[in-house]
Amino acid sequence: MCRIFGFRSVLQSGVHQSLLDADNAIIQQSQRHPDGWGVAYYKMGSPHLIKMDNQAHNCRIFQKISGVVSSDTVIAHIRKSTVGEIGPLNTHPFQFGRWVFAHNGNISHFVKLKDEFLSAVDPELRSFILGDTDSEVLFYVLLTLIKQKGDLAEKVKWDFQDLLQTFVDKVQSIAGPLQMSNGDYDRNYLTFLLTNGRFMLGLQGGQGLFYSTHKAKCPERGQCSFFAEKCEKPSQAGDIVQHLLITSEQIRGDNVWNLMKFGEFVGVDDQLQLFSGQLAMSFLSESGE
Repeated sequence: MCRIFGFRSVLQSGVHQSLLDADNAIIQQSQRHPDGWGVAYYKMGSPHLIKMDNQAHNCRIFQKISGVVSSDTVIAHIRKSTVGEIGPLNTHPFQFGRWVFAHNGNISHFVKLKDEFLSAVDPELRSFILGDTDSEVLFYVLLTLIKQKGDLAEKVKWDFQDLLQTFVDKVQSIAGPLQMSNGDYDRNYLTFLLTNGRFMLGLQGGQGLFYSTHKAKCPERGQCSFFAEKCEKPSQAGDIVQHLLITSEQIRGDNVWNLMKFGEFVGVDDQLQLFSGQLAMSFLSESGE
């Protein structure tokens, strides 16, 4: 069971508070998730990806990167391995071109199902799969579906709900129903973050996920040139927001967090317009019935 964090903002912002300094920052969570870490951030429209196969809590590089990174789009991941060896090729986030993906999930019996999942990957993309995790293969299945809607380098113009529903249906057709999980290796769950630097979305596919679009009171309200009433006001789908944070655990501080339901997705487009929805999921109860 891994931990993920995503940040999309109207302004270039430091992420040290969320990754290092908050009471429940990612670096604190890494003590329970020791099998690698990665941070992807965008500069001048291009992703920069740094990842290691050691524990973030004891890694000077993680602390240095998290302390100096300032970006309008960031995804961070700390890994507790389920499928695949511990090593840099299996460490999240995964990147292809402008696309970055971080996964907190599991495909039960993935080794037996791997060939069937690979058959769902575009042949031109398949050779770019370097590791042996279910997560990386799922990323390329998703990229294949995006490619079918248009060039991967083009501006996103497609319907997010349709894409995600098609992706979830494909995964469930191969692996079986998704379930809520506490990290069980014998269950399928599919919580993830996806971005191309301009839009970002998160899906709660069985592991807990929270999002925030506003603060109770912004501590920088008197200094920030982007400060507006919306920074301290709840948002709904269709609103333009100043920032979106998505995280597997609430990070204590000024942000007001919303708990996402199983099958719920949330995100912002390239104009920072908030969108959200609920997918139809094949559901198994906690007893597996």
